[in-house]
Amino acid sequence: MVGVVDLSRPLSQAQFGELVGVSQQAVSDFIRTAALGPVTGHELLLAYCERLREVAAGRGSLEAGGLDLVQERAALAREQRIGHEIKNEVARKTYAPIALLAETLALASQAVSERFEQLPGALKKACPDLPEAARDQVMRAITDARNQWVDNTRQLAVQQLAGESEDDQPEEVDQA
Repeated sequence: MVGVVDLSRPLSQAQFGELVGVSQQAVSDFIRTAALGPVTGHELLLAYCERLREVAAGRGSLEAGGLDLVQERAALAREQRIGHEIKNEVARKTYAPIALLAETLALASQAVSERFEQLPGALKKACPDLPEAARDQVMRAITDARNQWVDNTRQLAVQQLAGESEDDQPEEVDQA
């Protein structure tokens, strides 16, 4: 049982713990987390009561390093807002998952590449009188265009993954 305590003087952790009904270790943890220096018993009691009020109001935690309810609620609200934004973008058809876009681009690229591979035979069939040198020139131009398309697609993907927009990059001017 606690006798008369002079709160105008500093109290030991054990004395304060006995006064408020907690262990000396709990008082030690409180002092450490509250970063209290040497204080009187009165100041310690005020700080302890303030901490209890914060916990009761849902703005603090009794545990050292415990969850901060206000921060947790804010984080949850932010994630919910982001989720709603994504749902709205999907509904407006202005959003698609990256995996879907990557798969679609890969399929389109494969289809275009297959068509490019069929061009020499198609060109020979469509223009049998076209000299071989001219046919080779046409195929070089098509191959150059295909390679530039692949390079531009790769550069765009890298820029987007790096968080840049096309406006941030200098445009290449084709000197053909």
